[in-house]
Formats: sequence, C-alpha cells, structure tokens
Amino acid sequence: MPDIIIESEVYKNIDYVDTPLPVAEYDNCTFINCNFAKGDLSKTSFLECKFEHCNLSNVALKQTAFKEIEFVHCKMIGADFSNCNDFLLEMNFNSCQLNLTSFYLLSLKGTRFVHCSLREADFTEANFNEAVFEHCDLQSAVFDRTKLERADLSTSHNYAIDPDNNQVQKARFSLEGLPGLLHKHRIIVTDA
Repeated sequence: MPDIIIESEVYKNIDYVDTPLPVAEYDNCTFINCNFAKGDLSKTSFLECKFEHCNLSNVALKQTAFKEIEFVHCKMIGADFSNCNDFLLEMNFNSCQLNLTSFYLLSLKGTRFVHCSLREADFTEANFNEAVFEHCDLQSAVFDRTKLERADLSTSHNYAIDPDNNQVQKARFSLEGLPGLLHKHRIIVTDA
C-alpha cells in the first residue's frame, strides 16, 4: 500500500503521459478527461474513485488496486486488468471502450458493464457470476472456462459462449443471442 494518501480531490484535463500520476492511495477522488494512455499506474491504489471521459488505453496496471471504482465514458483499449491487485477488486463500467482488455483469472462477481464495447476482450478462467452485460458488444470476446452463473447477457450481442466449456447455469440470454451459444455445433437458427 502506498505511503501517500490523497482524499476527495478532483483532477480535470490532465495529461499523465509525460508526467505520471504519483504513486499513492487515492480515496474518493474523481478523474475527469484525464489521459493515462500508455502510462503507468502500477502499485497505485484507488478506493471509491470515479473516472469520467478518461483514456486508460494500454496503461500499465501491475499491482494496481481498484476498489469500488466506476469508469464512465472511458477508453481502455488493451488494458490488462489481470495484472491488478485482486484483493477487494471491484469495478463497474458505463459506456466504455474495453476492446482487447484482459480479465484473465480475475474474480469480478456482480460487475456491471453498461453500453460497453468489449470486442476481443479476454474473460478466460475469470469469475463473472452475477455480472450484468447490458447492451454490450462482445464480438470475438474469449470466454474459456469462465464462470457466468446467474450473469445477465440478455441485452448484449455478438457473443460466442460454449456452454460445455463455461459455467452458465441460470445465466440469462436473449432468444436473439441463442446462435452465440450454439455456434460450435454449426446449427442454423432462423425466425421463420
């Protein structure tokens, strides 16, 4: 845990590419329109923070702690969350670009993804039981030995999830999403 604690600060329109955010514990802070792209947030701790309209694409997250974090309208392409500190890890995403992100081996039960693009995201061996994927694009996302029990994907699209290789008991899917569960069997589903 970092030695410096920063509480209830608001950071607006700051570019952290050349001058990185200092390693610290940020409690109840808000980051608005900040650029962290290709930067380094390793060993930094965020508790009850909100990121709005920020760019965190390809940011280094080695042992970064995200506890009760909300990301809104953020660009996070290529972010490797699997490197984060998983103790009390809790994040929610609204209208975020999360293409090519990795959640490999993470436990993020109950996470909410609302209106997010998760194209080619990696959910391999992750626990997303009771997660909500609301109106998300999951084209080419990888679900391999993923726990999705009681997850809700009923409004999402473009997913391909093998029920034989993933835990999907009591998960919710729409009728339109049925082909994404049967793709490996090469079954053609029509509405006529």
